[in-house]
Parts: sequence; C-alpha cells; structure tokens
Amino acid sequence: MKLRYLPHITTILFVSHLVPAVVSQAENWPMWRGPQRNGISQEKDLPIKWSQTENVAWRLPLPGAAPSTPVIWQDQIFLTSTLRDSQQTLLLCVDTAGKLIWQRVIGEGESEQAEQNNLAAPSPSTDGQLVWTMTGNGTITCHDFDGNRMWQFSVEERYEKIDMPWGLASSPVPDGSLLYVQLFHLNSRQVIALDKTTGAEVWSVVRETDAEGKCLRSYATPAIYRNKHREYVLSHGQDYIVAHDLHDGSELWRCGDFHSRSGYDETMHVASSPVVADGMILVPSGKNGNFQVLRGDGQGQITGDPQFRLWSDYVSPVRPSALLVDSLVYICSEEGVLRCWDAKTGKEHYRRAVHRHKHFASPVYADGKIYLTSRNGTLTVVQSGTEFKVLATNHMDETICASPAVSRGRIYLRSFDALYAMESS
Repeated sequence: MKLRYLPHITTILFVSHLVPAVVSQAENWPMWRGPQRNGISQEKDLPIKWSQTENVAWRLPLPGAAPSTPVIWQDQIFLTSTLRDSQQTLLLCVDTAGKLIWQRVIGEGESEQAEQNNLAAPSPSTDGQLVWTMTGNGTITCHDFDGNRMWQFSVEERYEKIDMPWGLASSPVPDGSLLYVQLFHLNSRQVIALDKTTGAEVWSVVRETDAEGKCLRSYATPAIYRNKHREYVLSHGQDYIVAHDLHDGSELWRCGDFHSRSGYDETMHVASSPVVADGMILVPSGKNGNFQVLRGDGQGQITGDPQFRLWSDYVSPVRPSALLVDSLVYICSEEGVLRCWDAKTGKEHYRRAVHRHKHFASPVYADGKIYLTSRNGTLTVVQSGTEFKVLATNHMDETICASPAVSRGRIYLRSFDALYAMESS
C-alpha cells in the first residue's frame, strides 16, 4: 500500500500484530503494563521481601541507564537501553537465566537528559514472534526473536520533526492486527496505522485539538478498550482523550476538562497513561489536573456528561499511571502518597504516605498486593483493599524509574545499573 507523508502532525502509529490473544498469555509480560495493559498480573506466590542479595535469582549489569520496562515472552526478556559513553540506543535480548543473548543498535542521538527520560525511555513490546521498539527521537524498529531487523524508519524523515523535551516516551502497544504508538508534540497530532511486517502506512487520521503551549506534548501510551459490544484505541493528550475506531481511525468519542480548578494551564502536559479495567477508563491529566473515571460506551462529545463520567477529582498523578483492581482505584502520587477510592462512586477510602521520594514508575498488582517503586530504589509492597497496610519495604539502593515486570513466579526490576530477577526462596 502506498505510503502517505503528512508533515508537521503528532502521531499514533499502528502496526499489525501476529497472534490474536496477547491478553490470554498471563504467564508473559509482553508490554510495559503487562498482559492486560493495566498493571495487573495473575501470578501467585511472588516475593514480597528482597534486597540486592536476598531472594535474587540473578543480577545482570546493563550497558547504560534507561527508565524503560523489560518485557518477557516465555524464556526471553527484551529491554531497551542507552550505551554509556556513546550516542547509541540498544535493544537487548536476555534469557531468563540472566544471560545476554544478543543486542542490536536501534537508534542514535544524544539525549537531552541522561537518566529518567532519555532516548531509551519507551519500552518495547512483543507478540511472541516480533519485537517492536521506538526511540525517544522517533526511530521505529521491528525485530524477530533472533535479532534480525525486519524493518525500520525514522518518524522525522517520514512525517515531521519532533519537538519534545527529553524525547518521546510513549511505548508501542500491539493488539490484534495493529501496533499503537502515540506521538503528540508541538509539531503534530496524527494517528497512523502501519503494516506489521513492512512498516508501510495503512491509514492515518489527523486528530483535532484546540490545546495551546506545552499542552500539545504528551508522553502517554495508548490504551485498548474492548468488551463484547465495542472495541477501540484511546489516544490521550493535547487536552483530550479520544476513542478511535480500530479499522480506520475515525473518532468515536472525545472527552476534555482535564485542567485544574484555577483554569487553563498552558504548561500542563500529560505523562501518565489511561487505564482500562472492568469496563471503566481511568484518565489522568497533569499536575493538579482533573482525574476522571469514564464509562466506555460514550458517543460524540462527552466532556462533563454525567451519563459517561462516573466521577472526577483534582487528584491526578503526574507520572505513575493508576490501578483499578476489585472495584478500587489506586493512585500513587509522584511524591509517594498512595490513595484509594471506590471506582464507581469516588468515595475515598484512604490517603497515606508510602515512601517520601519521587515515584516515576507505575504500580503493579499481583496476588492481593500492590508493588510501588521509588526512584531511589525503595520498593514498597502494600496489601490491596480498603484498609492501608504495608507488607514490606525493600531497599535496592539503585536508581529505578522503570515499572516492575512479572512473569512465571518472578518480579523483574530494571535499575539504571542492572536487571534483577527476584523470586521467593
């Protein structure tokens, strides 16, 4: 199919995916927020206490710092990384015994910021046969599991120049026949579908917005909504969350009203991503912004519509994405305060400090426990439910911005220095 080259527009990229039911593969962790794309794992008997030596199956030193999350498919782990003292961005393949199998260069360029947001910020994704990556300066690449490059292109060469401090951070999201990658920045607002095996454009849609200033920038990752009646992809940023038809990208509905009580803030950008669970959509905004819980059956303009908005409050996290488990919404603020609400009514159950340090990683839930990761390497395990209870506090003493990954009885933690496999002894 002929490619269309549309300059100066933000992009969500959609690439086909090889197997139809990633979500059913509960033992794998194929995307940055797991098999259901919402931070929830079905694993049992995971460790809750560890250190750099206790309950560590292995530790693999890494070639450079990055905030991206590893993804796991059976006995192979994929993660992106910078390479110290170079301008290269890498894709690494590691086996579950902790041995590096191969590494490939997936991009080049100097990061504006060396650590928490660099060119290796987007996490990879996989469907069990192919692995997709995107770099912070917009190089999109597809590899097979043996490390062979299937295709690659530069967003800036094909579409538009990227205007984004610290680079892009949105991760590619495979679903069905498509792979979704969101690219909202000052120069663009586009949604694109790519062929999975060639990277050729299938369709593209320009998303309308009246956002101003830094509000045009979004670091969020798209989400998929699906039930027996509807399915669509959600793009988030530039003052709106928008539902797009999976087949042609047409707009099904949109919702705004994300700014703070004080009015429009031209400096507010989106870094946290929407979450879909139990037929509801958790939609963050920016600092001091309006966090909204929406129903998924909207149509047209639904901003502020009580038929589709279950509740909202000015409690949005800045970077960590939310959790929705057993009809409870959990938000960990960047400052390390965990809050819990009833998902349908918005009644707050508690607000408690967990660890007073920056939290950039998103929380993960498994087996009745919530795992929270701070940047200084302190990981707090909290019991799920309406009563606040800390089960364990673990100190890794290494910088961590990546969210945990869970697979086959292990928790994988990626610091700026190493990849850890944690398991119960």
